[in-house]
Amino acid sequence: MEIIRVKTPRGLELKGAMWGSDRMNTVVIMMSGICSNVFQNDLLTSTGGLLSKNNIAFIAGHAMEAFSCIAYSDFSTGKQKYTGVVYDDFSLVYEDVEAYVKFARDLGFKNIILAGHSLGSNKIIHYLGNTSDNFVDYFIVSAPVDLAHWFEVMPNVKECIELAKKFVDENRGTEILPYLFGGFSPMSAETVLSFYNAFNLKTCPVISNNGETASLFNIKVNGSFVIGEKDSLTDGNPEGFMVKLNSYCKHPERNQVIVIPDASHIFYGKDKEYAQTILECVEKHSFLKSTL
Repeated sequence: MEIIRVKTPRGLELKGAMWGSDRMNTVVIMMSGICSNVFQNDLLTSTGGLLSKNNIAFIAGHAMEAFSCIAYSDFSTGKQKYTGVVYDDFSLVYEDVEAYVKFARDLGFKNIILAGHSLGSNKIIHYLGNTSDNFVDYFIVSAPVDLAHWFEVMPNVKECIELAKKFVDENRGTEILPYLFGGFSPMSAETVLSFYNAFNLKTCPVISNNGETASLFNIKVNGSFVIGEKDSLTDGNPEGFMVKLNSYCKHPERNQVIVIPDASHIFYGKDKEYAQTILECVEKHSFLKSTL
């Protein structure tokens, strides 16, 4: 594994991780979710290790919110800027995906497979459904989130929204709220509101019916939908959640839905099974592509 530096259109430098090399033909880019990175999420390291052993490169795409708070180099100012979940602008998440795809393209990979986990899946759906580029050959959506439903079931959300609005009205938008948003991360008032209003992340409205499905319909390539059998963010029906999500695609019959037994939303303790599933998705796609 090596640390890679990826520049976004807004001038910030993301630090991701890469297994394998650009001498390989195929790369899988995995966009991670909130506070999900190679130091905290075993599914990334397990997948990177297994794929690279099978001559497939792997990039762990750390977006801005992969860490709670971290200093990034800002090329537009020549200084460092603190961002991450605490200070991120969720209206710009499209840029992070675009940056990693461009990075892989510039390295010369012939086949780019774009994957996501948790909110990383929501991001890649938005990217694939709205980009004019045709760099991606296949997608893998795993454990996506119906964001509006998530806001309904997580703690402190309503209280955080009300307090964030008050802070912004008082010109205190950059201040961090005194309690964790959703019970999992500190956030500034402005970030809380950008997250709550991030329509570009509401690409999986299976439960809430609050969001958009045009992005899924507009995706031009085939793919796989992967979910854990015990994913707690699917209203008790993980497989049904993914089947319905796939139904929003233009050609759902060309995609596959895969359920990993006994796996949770973060695939804790099932990272090796997750990695094997990703490998099989890639190999199946490569085989079908070779027969065309």
